[in-house]
Amino acid sequence: MGKRVCPWWLGYLLASPVRRLSQDPGKILAPYVNEGAIVLEPGPGMGFFTLELARRVGPKGRVIAVDVQPRMIAALTRRLKKARLSERVEVRLGLPESMGLEDLAGRVDLVVAFAVVHEFPDASRFFAEVSSALKPGGGVLLAEPLGHVKPPEFEAELESAARVGLSAEARPSIPRSQAAWLRKH
Repeated sequence: MGKRVCPWWLGYLLASPVRRLSQDPGKILAPYVNEGAIVLEPGPGMGFFTLELARRVGPKGRVIAVDVQPRMIAALTRRLKKARLSERVEVRLGLPESMGLEDLAGRVDLVVAFAVVHEFPDASRFFAEVSSALKPGGGVLLAEPLGHVKPPEFEAELESAARVGLSAEARPSIPRSQAAWLRKH
């Protein structure tokens, strides 16, 4: 993850409860997350979506949160402990060139890629790793911020996803975002 990685200190603003006024994690995630699911969240930051994912997967589910910034990981870990959700979330420190998902091959039900693909040095590599981790029929909720990713760049991301077998099935409406629901066939 190297192009424009969000500074660690901005994570406090992104995890702010005020953000819920326009982007409510519960409403955004409800159609996609099932109890007992295994969910991969690349670039969770300080956990704006992670805590809600952990609640929704329940005690039999699992969230794997992968970030390249130790300070984001530390803040996420503190928030998970405070919310008593640590046992449902595996927090990993990834590398700039790879998320290191080999052990997840074919095991993931859902990937929540929210405002993160544009931070990777290579979208094709990102989607190849995600596709490899997903089960057949698994899905990806992809959302990119309108302020950082222009429509042609988002379409290029979708083309990268399609090349590894992730087809766009819907375009959910998420405030201040471009979004797509992708499925592995």
